[in-house]
Amino acid sequence: MTNRYLNRRDLVAAGALDWDAALADVHDALALLRDGKAEMAAENVLPLGTDPRAKGYGLPARVGGRFAAAGLKWTIHRPEAPQGGEAITSRTFLDDLDTGLPMGVVDSAMLTRVRTAALSGAVVRALKPRVRRVAILGAGAQAEMHLRMAQAVLPDLAEVHHWTRSGRALQVPEGVLVRSHKTASAASLAAEVTFACTSAPEPILGPEVMTRGALVLQTGFHEVSFDAIDRADAVTCDLWGDFARTSAKSLFQMHRAGRFPASRVAADAPAILLDGWRPDPAACVYFSSFGLNIFDIALAARLMRRATDLGLGQILTD
Repeated sequence: MTNRYLNRRDLVAAGALDWDAALADVHDALALLRDGKAEMAAENVLPLGTDPRAKGYGLPARVGGRFAAAGLKWTIHRPEAPQGGEAITSRTFLDDLDTGLPMGVVDSAMLTRVRTAALSGAVVRALKPRVRRVAILGAGAQAEMHLRMAQAVLPDLAEVHHWTRSGRALQVPEGVLVRSHKTASAASLAAEVTFACTSAPEPILGPEVMTRGALVLQTGFHEVSFDAIDRADAVTCDLWGDFARTSAKSLFQMHRAGRFPASRVAADAPAILLDGWRPDPAACVYFSSFGLNIFDIALAARLMRRATDLGLGQILTD
């Protein structure tokens, strides 16, 4: 197999924004993990200064089946985008599991956002398939990607309720009503489903948002207060693993503070997407999305194989 590099344009041309394919990748990667045909090692975390949001992460995984790849995603998170740069930069290095040969390198900053939004979409489609009103908190790249996903996978979407500290507007498609709110809580309370996609170092959502039938998905840094998580009828997450000891996500901070035992997790992503776990319709559900290494490798491998078939990307020489 030829060793190649894929930039964002190559990834889009290979189908990175095909949401049906991305949701299928998430489902299949979880099924392979359950069958012992996929595996993740705990992430390596490299602090990049005193700000807890400034870190480098190394996330290795292997995913068998149709992906047949092993690899490492190396990503750097900064609190703010530096001048002339980006807040998050990321590359994924892939090897073919069958041959042991390198497949190539993927610019995976955009792909990270796709896989995160794909998991959110899969969870919402499973738990609230007829949702009409969503809240999006934040106006950065992850918030924009969640909006793209919501357009594609939520056919009844009619209203987007938005809040961001920066005041920057989202690019909302024609035919969808958008309302801006002065607080994160107000946006969340106006919606059935909330996508929290910010880098907030302190909670912006309190227990008041955990109302009857609400679904709150946290993909950002530390957006949901411990009291809010306590108020939820069902606390769910993508997976409970070794990262519970190190992650700065709200749920794992709460766990390390002794306020949330692992036994209280009502369901994880495999239970929701593979086993059909469903809460009472009136239950308030909180979902903490950490981001699983297997999703990074699965999406990158599918797109690398497709790009190779299409002749996309830059060939890397010895």
